Amino acid sequence: MLGCLIPHGGGDPIPLLKNSLIVGRSESCDVVLRFPNVSSRHCQLNCDGGYWYVTDLDSSNGTKVNGNRVLRKRIGPGDKLSVAKHEYELQYSPVDIGAIGPPPPEEDEVAQIMNASLLQRAGLQRSRPEPPARRRDIRDSRAGQMKRPNANDD
Repeated sequence: MLGCLIPHGGGDPIPLLKNSLIVGRSESCDVVLRFPNVSSRHCQLNCDGGYWYVTDLDSSNGTKVNGNRVLRKRIGPGDKLSVAKHEYELQYSPVDIGAIGPPPPEEDEVAQIMNASLLQRAGLQRSRPEPPARRRDIRDSRAGQMKRPNANDD
């Protein structure tokens, strides 16, 4: 067993027996949740490198991890997974299912790092503030100056 989902408020634990599981209302899903507010194919759970990840499958009522709506996110041991309004605690041991070393960084952190230049990441370059906008004299009709509306009607 790779982990289990413990329903908040009681109920039988749901064992996670495969590395990839589809969760939803449809009988063809690996984990069937028979609630009307759960989409037929609600989300997918994947175990990768000893950690579980959830991916929302364009569900109507959303998927949340620890109360935050997500499209894709790593779920740590003991984190709360909400499928529509139904909350579960994910229990597993990363070491027991193949994790080596610390947990991988969150994908948001990776995106932030990859969007910055090497100099910015090293702390050697600061972003420069934009210079203040040049004030314009509406009475000056030289090129590049703003013109007054109906300036020729004087």
